Amino acid sequence: MHRIEVDGVPASAQDMAGLFANYGHFTAFQVRGGLVRGMGCHLDRLAEGNRELYGIGLDRGWVCELVGRGLRGVGDASVRVVVFGVEEPSVLVSVREPKEAAREAQALLPVEYVRPVPHVKHLGGFERAVHHRAAGRAGFDDALLVGGGGVVVESAVANVGFFAGGEVVWADGPWLWGTTMRLLESHVPSRREVVRLGDLGAYDGAFTANSWGVSPVGRIGDVRYPVGEAFERLREAFEAVPWGPVAG
Repeated sequence: MHRIEVDGVPASAQDMAGLFANYGHFTAFQVRGGLVRGMGCHLDRLAEGNRELYGIGLDRGWVCELVGRGLRGVGDASVRVVVFGVEEPSVLVSVREPKEAAREAQALLPVEYVRPVPHVKHLGGFERAVHHRAAGRAGFDDALLVGGGGVVVESAVANVGFFAGGEVVWADGPWLWGTTMRLLESHVPSRREVVRLGDLGAYDGAFTANSWGVSPVGRIGDVRYPVGEAFERLREAFEAVPWGPVAG
């Protein structure tokens, strides 16, 4: 299953060529039984991206209608909504097979890199993809992006959080405020603080959070973490976040 539509009709070669300019922004989410977690957050993200890149608002109803069209006859899926175009933006909806977050402990390789315009979920990401692939070749699951002064930012594909006592600590820095992070911040005790590579051993555990869900982290570089009750409580909190209609 792979369905791609632009502005409500099957994507043409000309539409796809427009993506090569790599100017635009997107959001991604999982659909189960035709329902979405945090659709309002995804629409907020798209609205923020529209204001930043195009200086215009977002027709939230139109986006929801396009997603509904793309999902016709499909109950479970991975969906990506892309607003793209250098001059006048179009809306692409991609519908693919559903994806689940990794259950096994992930290993992250620290690399010095911060995404440009990191607060926007923008198109492109060549350097991020290079670091992700390099981490895989080195025996890790993903790269951990690190800024100046050893400040932990995010992984190549997810936000990064840590456990300290009974709280979640989100690594604070020049990152993308992910929708799963947004949802979890309102459902679990959490705070944001600057985390440096030299601080990693002070935490009780770690995890990643993205549109697939939450996954435990068992190792960052040479620092190892147990996967225990704190992560299970976090996973249960995320799974308790209600699903809602695409209409937001």
